[in-house]
Amino acid sequence: MAPPSRWNLAAARMRPFTRAILGATEGHDVLVGRVRYRHRGWNGERADAAVDARRALDELELLAGAVRVVLVGHSMGGRAALAVAGHDLVRGVVGLAPWCPVGEPVKQLADRRVVLVHGDRDRTTDPLGSRDVARRARSAGADACAVLMSGGDHAMLRRAGEWHTLTTGLVSGLLGLAPLPGPVRRAFEEGRDPATSD
Repeated sequence: MAPPSRWNLAAARMRPFTRAILGATEGHDVLVGRVRYRHRGWNGERADAAVDARRALDELELLAGAVRVVLVGHSMGGRAALAVAGHDLVRGVVGLAPWCPVGEPVKQLADRRVVLVHGDRDRTTDPLGSRDVARRARSAGADACAVLMSGGDHAMLRRAGEWHTLTTGLVSGLLGLAPLPGPVRRAFEEGRDPATSD
């Protein structure tokens, strides 16, 4: 229930992603923002991170109107992004090593485009959880896939440049500013997960 530390490592790790997305979308009418959580944890049924993400989307809608949104979240932030994907503004979700507990709801992902990227060396969150959510999301009517990052870890430090490049390509593609990366585009067309991102 405590507020996140000012020196929050997870938030610091997302700064290079923010810079990469800003660079990739420069010259387009794109706004990039960050959700600040009021509490450190998910906190059971309170789902505090999802509540804060939903509040941020509502505030964005008041400020900017009916804009297209692609959510990017890491770990618990990925779970929060998936949880609020049913919001009217959301068109897509990029989950980076998302925390996907068994039985996580997926109905809210219908008619959304969802890409979950997970390192095969992640020991904090389970890559199989991402695959399960992607599979069930497809059954619920989403374009969804899970990409396994060979050699990737939870902190996304191994192959960091490739994590950044893939994420910016996904965000640009989901916003319609550029083609989706080939393996993800084919996965959406074929209704399956790509093998790996090598």
